Order: sequence, then C-alpha cells, then structure tokens
Amino acid sequence: MAQGSGHEEQTFSEFYTEVKEIEKRDSVLTSKQQIDRLLRPGATYFNLNPFEVLQLDCDTPLEQIKKKYRSLSILVHPDKNPDNLERAQQAFEIISKAYKTLENEATRKKCLEVYEEAKDRTDMMIAEKKKKLKKEGKYDGVPEDDPVKYKHAIYVMVMKLFADIERRRQQLEVRDMEERKRKREAEIEEEEQRDLQKEWQKNFEESRQSRVNSWHTFQAGSSTSSSSSSASAAAAAAATATTVKSKKSKKAKYTSFNPPKIKPETR
Repeated sequence: MAQGSGHEEQTFSEFYTEVKEIEKRDSVLTSKQQIDRLLRPGATYFNLNPFEVLQLDCDTPLEQIKKKYRSLSILVHPDKNPDNLERAQQAFEIISKAYKTLENEATRKKCLEVYEEAKDRTDMMIAEKKKKLKKEGKYDGVPEDDPVKYKHAIYVMVMKLFADIERRRQQLEVRDMEERKRKREAEIEEEEQRDLQKEWQKNFEESRQSRVNSWHTFQAGSSTSSSSSSASAAAAAAATATTVKSKKSKKAKYTSFNPPKIKPETR
C-alpha cells in the first residue's frame, strides 16, 4: 500500500513538473500567440475563469497576480500590436477584466469558492462511480485515480461551474431588463392617461362659457314661450266666459216672455 502511495506521489510530482513547464512555456508566448489564445474558438467559456485568463493557479498570491497581469497587459496592449489593433484591444480588455476580478478581495474569494466546490463535486462523483463499480463487482480502480486525469476532471468541473454562474447572471439580466421594460411601458401608459385627462379638462374649461351662454339662451326662450302661452290661455278663458254669458243672457230673455191672455168669446 505504501509502495502504491509512493508511486502515485511520484506520478503526481512528474505531472506537476510537466504542468509547470507548460505554464513556463506559455508564459513567454509572443504577443500574437497570447492574443490568439485569448480569442481562440470557445475561449468565451475559458475566459470566464480569471485564473485561466492570467495562466495562474488558484492559490497564487495577489502580488504574483499583479506581476502576471502587468506582463500580459503589456504583451497584448494595442499600442504594441498596431497591425492587429482590434484583436489586441479585445485581448487587453479580457486580461484587464480578469485582473479586476482577482484584485477585488470579495470577487477573488468567490472564484476560490468555485474551485473548492469543483473539487468537492469531483470527489463526490468519483466516490459514487467507485461505489457503483464495487456494487456491480467490476471495481478495478477509476481513471481519476491518475493525478493527471483527476486534475483534469477538476478543471472541467471548474469550467462548468463558471459557465453555470454566467448563465444564471445572463438569465437574471434578461429578467431584469424585461421587468424594467414592463415598468417603463406602465409609466408611459400612465403618462398618456394623465395627458388625456389634462386635455379633456382643458377642453372642458374652454367650453364652459359656451355652455353657460347656451343655457341662458335656453332659459330666455323658455320664459318667452311661457308668457305667450299664459296670454293665449287668458284670452281663451275670456272668450269662453263671454260666450257663456251671452248664452245665459239669451236664455234669460226667452224665460221672461209672458203669452197674451185669451179673452172669452161673446156671442
């Protein structure tokens, strides 16, 4: 068991040395190579990890982070790459964003938490894989027992977690934009309603005198009509009274007639 452990340690040591050699080689890439690295196909996801952008381990001290940022920013600066100005500007902005993320203690801590979660998830995944193989009677080790593959599994998980964080951020941004749009549309509708109300009130006030004049005219017409009707009614009543009186007079005249007395005949 101790011999196997010693072999694993030796393998990991060799792997670590190889990784450091690769990092050392990559750290002296030319300006064009660094720009191509940062803008390569699929780099959008890789560049979500600021340690990946600056080619640093997650446990790199802040002073070393600053030094690496300075060297890379000078290397890809647009002023140093006049023949590749647009791509150099994009690469420079990517490096600057990564450094600002790691320079801030709070955001750097969040990035380190991603690494910790990636390691925990990877260990859990490996444990479940081993448990399943043992249950099936097929266990003979797993690929992640190899330190190189184990580190690669953590690396893949780190990229996945950073991608998940970015997707959630974009979703929240979309929802926030939709909410702001909805509120703005509601505000515009309220403003339109207020404008319509003001316009109606304005027209109402401007037409007030016209309505008053119309009412006065109507009132005056009603009074004249009422007087004429009263006069007509009085005249009709007077005519009716005269007619009745005339009839009564005639009746009285005929009622007072006395017929002559008939005298007896004399023979």
